Amino acid sequence: MVQTLTDGRTNLVIILGMMQVSKKIPFDDPQVLLGVRALYVVTNVIILGIYFYIQTKINAKKDLTTLKYVEPPPMGSQEEPKLVTTTVHSYDMSQLRGMYKSQLMGVAMMAFMHLYMKYTNPLLIQSIIPLKGAFEGNLSKIYLLGQPAVGDLKRPWKAAGGMMGMGGGGEVKSDRKSIEQAEKAGSGGVKEE
Repeated sequence: MVQTLTDGRTNLVIILGMMQVSKKIPFDDPQVLLGVRALYVVTNVIILGIYFYIQTKINAKKDLTTLKYVEPPPMGSQEEPKLVTTTVHSYDMSQLRGMYKSQLMGVAMMAFMHLYMKYTNPLLIQSIIPLKGAFEGNLSKIYLLGQPAVGDLKRPWKAAGGMMGMGGGGEVKSDRKSIEQAEKAGSGGVKEE
């Protein structure tokens, strides 16, 4: 939780700082605009390269250790928490798919804002924040930086909340009592492949 707050504050400082810097950049100059666009494209290529490297490391390790956890229902839903039985490999691949999807959605939104709405300032900010996030993700810490999967990196990971860590339907639980309750309730338990 403390790490999330620190990351949020750091991102806020970067955004505010880059907003001030971007006010001084002459985006009217075609050469400057081309340079900022190139920076944005290069950082996204680097991010996709990082994700691809992580994918190769996940597939090379192919950890088939069974992982059980109780997934909370969506916020506002009347559903029961669902038991998920999977493998570390499948879990990591699903997390990586989410990272790819998030990055591509960010690129699509930035393309709309820049090409259709003619905003140029966010290009600079979006060249830095996603790159920082790619290096700070749990998969990067494990597969890129070689940190052991213990403590905050022990799977399953806490879902990142919405704005400033708020929101979400609850916490993912992996303790024995929660898993046994979900098994008795018969909520899920189908192994993902």
